[in-house]
Amino acid sequence: MDVVQDAMLSLAEKYGHKPPEELPMLFQRILQNAIRDHMRRSKVRNLWVTLLSAFGSNNDDSASDPLESIEADDSGCIPNSPHGQLEQAQILNSIEREIEKLPARQREAFLMRYWEEMDIAETAAAMGCSEGSVKTHCSRATTTLAAALRAKGIEL
Repeated sequence: MDVVQDAMLSLAEKYGHKPPEELPMLFQRILQNAIRDHMRRSKVRNLWVTLLSAFGSNNDDSASDPLESIEADDSGCIPNSPHGQLEQAQILNSIEREIEKLPARQREAFLMRYWEEMDIAETAAAMGCSEGSVKTHCSRATTTLAAALRAKGIEL
């Protein structure tokens, strides 16, 4: 429903001056693009949420940094042994180092979109660039991170 509402607002804002007979086709196109963007965003966000949640759970519902809030999980996902905890800490350090290696704009876009959970428009406004640039930076960042982590033997 949020995607439909956003599409309706976009239609009204950008095409309110068009003749009424053109509006249904414009709305269809805007809605299709909005749904496609939402699905892509969800897919990428779920990838990173799944990766981070595989390392632990955040029992506190506050908006803290997932890498700082890793705790032992009763489900057995996290080893309780000192060796397992050390291994997990090393993996998390590897992820942080790879994020730090990203170019500044990619790192900025990635952290705003996936850590801060800002939408594309908010991220673009904060970065002072277009929404397309945000999408490009995020795509390149996730591709680079995935390749670097895979090269280190960390599978998503």
